[in-house]
Amino acid sequence: MRGGDVPVGDGPVVYWMSRDQRAMDNWALCHALAVAREHRRPLHVVFALVPEFANAGARQYCFMLRGLKELESTLGNLGIPFHLATGPDPGVTVPSIAEKLGCSMLVTDFSPLRIGRDWRDSVSTLLCPVDVPVKEVDAHNVVPTWEASDKQEYAARTIRKKINGRLEDFLTDFPTLEDVREAVREAAEDAETSPAPNAIDWDGLIASASDVGSAVPEVISLKPPRLRTPGEAAARTALVGDVTSFLPARLALYGSRNDPNVPTALSGLSPYLHFGQLSAQRCALEASKHREEHPDAVDSYLEELIVRRELADNYCLHNPNYDSVLGAPGWAQESLALHASDTREYQYTLSEMENSQTHDELWNAAQSELKHLGTMHGFMRMYWAKKILEWTGEGPDAALANAIYLNDRYQLDGRDPNGYVGCMWAICGVHDQGWKERDVFGKVRYMNYAGCKRKFKIAEYVARVEAEVAKERAVHEARAARREVVA
Repeated sequence: MRGGDVPVGDGPVVYWMSRDQRAMDNWALCHALAVAREHRRPLHVVFALVPEFANAGARQYCFMLRGLKELESTLGNLGIPFHLATGPDPGVTVPSIAEKLGCSMLVTDFSPLRIGRDWRDSVSTLLCPVDVPVKEVDAHNVVPTWEASDKQEYAARTIRKKINGRLEDFLTDFPTLEDVREAVREAAEDAETSPAPNAIDWDGLIASASDVGSAVPEVISLKPPRLRTPGEAAARTALVGDVTSFLPARLALYGSRNDPNVPTALSGLSPYLHFGQLSAQRCALEASKHREEHPDAVDSYLEELIVRRELADNYCLHNPNYDSVLGAPGWAQESLALHASDTREYQYTLSEMENSQTHDELWNAAQSELKHLGTMHGFMRMYWAKKILEWTGEGPDAALANAIYLNDRYQLDGRDPNGYVGCMWAICGVHDQGWKERDVFGKVRYMNYAGCKRKFKIAEYVARVEAEVAKERAVHEARAARREVVA
């Protein structure tokens, strides 16, 4: 936690929720509630809704809004009011609603991305003249980013020991639902009445987001474990609870996660983690319960869930060029620049790549999976991004921009540190080492079709993706036809 911790005035404690959109297993909300309880103030939650954000479409907005609709109800049942601050700049809308509520202290969650940092800086600046303390809590990582390391780490091997050495301190259980209920009751016992939230037209917001972002529609045809039903309850069920959940049924398959033909080996939890509808710490706690029967799978999962995810946050926090070739290690920048004008056997425009119009049926399938299904298998993401570098004639800067554009536009969990670092690893050698020098790639790690062919059955993967995409298109076409009939 960082920032002040003593409320000023008699108003409520306000939790400005952003990255961690859940009621339970949320250390930022827990801390705000603890302060409210100690000082006998009500707790209010504020979420800043930005109408247009970083190339997001209906796929991302509607997923988030549906989750927030459920969240408002969950918080209401706990006795915590939920406010929606709508406008293009949370740096303005959040202080405005905080002032309206008579905020005595603001607690916010953490994001390493520059837009989130800029918003937090603006909010803090506007609240400073009235001496409202602002507290930042990392509710997204198991080990808070600033506790794990105070510098940019070179690779997983340099941060792993630092994170694992702090897990005993931070990998603890959360307050229960009854703990939260009791804290809310005690906080409000002697508190003054504060303004009630305005009614929120969730259905109208979702319909508007669906219309405005229709170029990237919601995904509606996939079945578990690939189905992405939004919300905190669905997130918890996707983790543990029924026969389609990751734990414990599919944990034993985790060793096959690099095979694109075994999608059930993946946890399928990334969208929930990205939108904060599920806590990574909860995932770690639940997975650790199965260490005795699946030790290797649990260790591998915790490596990806904790070390690799937190390495991505570390990189984005400490490197202002986390989405630019300028953020690459020196050897990679030099090598990529040396080969920027190398002749490419194949070159494609962004439009051709976006529409899967390349000579490579494997890459086309991966891009179709991304565009139409909102996801891409982790192994294929590496191959996909490296081919964008190989086929972009304008050089590595344009290749990186193309990869980030496609990822953020279509991936349900786009605009995430993991996404930026994934593109930077594939194209710019971040968190990797230099390899044998070759055309176009320089010393950046190379991947090719033949290597994929040795690892898995390409035709099987392509056929499965094509079938799923065809089904998704058919569902959308049927819905569009029904709307036309009604109109």
